[in-house]
Amino acid sequence: MSGIFSFLLIIANVILSYKGFTSDVFFERYKFEVEKILLYKDYKRIITGGFLHVSWLHLFFNMFSLYAFSGLVETTLGPVKFLIIYFSSLIGGGLLSLLVHRNDPDYASVGASGAICGVMFASIALFPGIGISFFGLFSLPSWLYGILFIAFSIYAIRSRKDNIGHEAHLGGALIGMAIAILMEPSALINNYIVILIIALPTVIFIYLIITNPHILLVENLFYNEHKNHYSIDHLYNQEKNKNQQEIDKILDKINKKGINSLTKKEKETLKENSRKIR
Repeated sequence: MSGIFSFLLIIANVILSYKGFTSDVFFERYKFEVEKILLYKDYKRIITGGFLHVSWLHLFFNMFSLYAFSGLVETTLGPVKFLIIYFSSLIGGGLLSLLVHRNDPDYASVGASGAICGVMFASIALFPGIGISFFGLFSLPSWLYGILFIAFSIYAIRSRKDNIGHEAHLGGALIGMAIAILMEPSALINNYIVILIIALPTVIFIYLIITNPHILLVENLFYNEHKNHYSIDHLYNQEKNKNQQEIDKILDKINKKGINSLTKKEKETLKENSRKIR
């Protein structure tokens, strides 16, 4: 049974997602988007994107999963620790998405799945023996589900055979499990085999992404390695050069006609860029 804070998170997701459904401006302003976060430093999107969804079906499945897994974690650890796991997993999933897609500035995503995976894997770390039922048709022990989930997520990120944000799932799951263990160290002693089987391949895969990013460059229906991409560094330098050219024109105008010749917009541009000079 879901706890009070789980219920409040569900309500927040429904309200904000509905706002996104009905307002493209709202959706575009708060969705997770690599370029807006890395180039324009709009870091709030790492969290706000986790409260938006693309459809009612997307929202329903995420909220159903949160309802199914949150009760045991919130009841066992308490509301404060539960919220720490939820938001830390949301941020962790977003950061891994930024890492994986750092050279794909157009990449965007929404959804609470990173946070929910954190809650789910916190539950697996604490209670690996509980069963996970699939619509009453069959049940798997949570430890086996966790292993299969991690294996599939690594495969899906590597193969890029769909447009689902599996890296957010993977990052959220790892963070959720790690924080749950920090909160309840006895879980590591009692369930260390399951935890190691899940955590080790995840950590190794993330290490490989950091040290050998080219392993993600694969050819399939959704990705073409010969496609021209502009990296965040390229866009940053392009934006920097554009700003510098604009400042040079303004300074040249001041030199020729004096500062009183500047328009209001030019003065604001000069003032804004002077703040950035350290």
